Parts: sequence; C-alpha cells; structure tokens
Amino acid sequence: MQKLMLTALMASSALALAVSTPAFASKRDRAQEAIAAAEAKIHTAESIGAGAEAPREAAEARASLAIARENLARHHESSAISAAIQAQALADTAIGESQRSKNQALADSQAAQRDSQLAAHEGVAAARDQAASAQQQADTAQQQAAAANARADAAQQSAAASAAEAAAARNAAAIAAQTPPTQVETTVTTQQPATRRSTKTVVKRRTTGAAAAPAVTTTTTRVTQSPPN
Repeated sequence: MQKLMLTALMASSALALAVSTPAFASKRDRAQEAIAAAEAKIHTAESIGAGAEAPREAAEARASLAIARENLARHHESSAISAAIQAQALADTAIGESQRSKNQALADSQAAQRDSQLAAHEGVAAARDQAASAQQQADTAQQQAAAANARADAAQQSAAASAAEAAAARNAAAIAAQTPPTQVETTVTTQQPATRRSTKTVVKRRTTGAAAAPAVTTTTTRVTQSPPN
C-alpha cells in the first residue's frame, strides 16, 4: 500500500508540474523547448532517410533551426520560437515525404511482386498446357504407330498366306511334272454270229435267204502308265 501511495503521489506531482510548467515558463524557456523539439524532429527525419527522399525540406528545416538558435542567442525569443516552429513544420514535411516515398516504393514493390507471381502462374499454366498438348500428340502418335503396326502385321500375314499358296502351287506343279503320263489302250473285239439257213416248208419253191444277225462288238480299255523318265 505504501508503494502504491508513493507511486500515485509521484505521478500526481509530475502531472501537476507538467500542467503548471507552461503557465510559469518564461519565453526563453519556451524558445529552448521549441528549438529542442525542432532538433528532435530533424534528427528523426534524418534517421529515416528524409534527407534523400525530401532533401529540400530537410535543408530548410536545418536552416530554420540555425536561425532559431541565432535568435535565441541574441535574446530574440519570439523570433527564435517562430523559427523553431518553422523548423518543426519543415521536418514534419520531410518526414511525411519520406514516408510517402517509402509507402510508394513499398506499393510498387508489392505490385511488382504480384505481377511477378501472376507471370509465374501464367508461365506454369502455359507449361501445363504445353505438357498436355505434348502428351496428346504423343498419344496420337502412339495410336498411329499401333495402327501402322496392325496394318504391317496384316500385310505380313497376307504376304505369308500368298507365299504359302505360291509354295503349294509350286509343289503341285512339281508333283505334276514328276507324275508319268497316262496311256490308254483300247482293244475292240467284234463278234460276227454264224449265218443260219431257213428250211423250205412250202410247196412252192421259195428260197428265203438267211437273215444276218447283228454284229456284237466288245470294247476293252486298258490303262497303263509309262515309267518315269
């Protein structure tokens, strides 16, 4: 409890001092505070690179700070305060310009990064499309090769069948050439029946000639083969 009360008392005292200081501070003190604030802002601006981003404002802030110090040394407190306030404003402008430039640079960098990522995605998509097209072409070529192989197999089978037929024809021709020719011998035998005379039975003398019986012809065919040459 004692520590809490002591801490609260010190905070109250500091708050009362802070509130009462502007009222009782002299013009010289206010000039010094303004100059100190300007120095702090100029230092902040220089630390974040405002001298490179906003060189004109940074230089003018430094010049105004120098004028404030000179006026304070000459006991021109009001002029010193005005110059210090102007130095603070110029430092704030330099800080703002520097921050704006950095924000713009960051935005440009993010935009460039997005463009790069988009280009990378498009490149990947294009590569995938090319790969798919190449795969499709490969499949088509494979199908065409399979069809060509099938046609070649069919042609080979047809050629083999033709060759087999030609071989069979050659074998038949060779066998026919080796087979001896067939000879046909025909023997014709003709039988002539004997002539018979008729008896005379009539009172009148009539002579009847014997009727000739038809000839009988017998044909005998014998097939023989000649010996091979």
